[in-house]
Amino acid sequence: MNKGTIFIISGPSGCGKSTLLKEVFSHLDKYFFSVSATTRAPRSGEVDGVHYHFITKEKFKDMISKDEFLEYAEYVEHSYGTPREPVETYINKGCDVFMDIEVQGERQVKEKKPEAVAIFIAPPSMEELERRLRNRSTENEQTILGRLSKAKEELSKASTYDYVIVNDDVKRASDELLDIILKEKKRTSERT
Repeated sequence: MNKGTIFIISGPSGCGKSTLLKEVFSHLDKYFFSVSATTRAPRSGEVDGVHYHFITKEKFKDMISKDEFLEYAEYVEHSYGTPREPVETYINKGCDVFMDIEVQGERQVKEKKPEAVAIFIAPPSMEELERRLRNRSTENEQTILGRLSKAKEELSKASTYDYVIVNDDVKRASDELLDIILKEKKRTSERT
């Protein structure tokens, strides 16, 4: 059986990663979306085990000490990490795995899984990114400013990714993302 492909999706908070993935997933059948663990509190409407695994800082540290993360990072005062076991299980079953992770996590995964395909989603501009973050109305001013500052740092790393997609139009960007995924799946299939 062929192994699945790991697709790393990164980009600043508010750039539309979730929106693009939702559109792409409607065109795929055999995939697994990796649910990250986080120490932050759930936002309104978020469900534990669906959006994130919401865990304590102590549990997060314990998982680090047991090497149970494929990657982990701190982002705007909270920790986030990708549990290793489900990713490896699904890859070995032939499912493609999608990981929505931060830039620093992408480097960790690529070190451990160099065959992973890294795709960076960029906003059309910093002004548009700020507008999107403010329109979500889920965070205070300090958090928004922290996310904007972090976005500048993340955008400077976009060129290290295998692909960069500018999300200036959801339909166009999701079509581009789907084309990349299908091309890479074909390439993985040909290698094995």
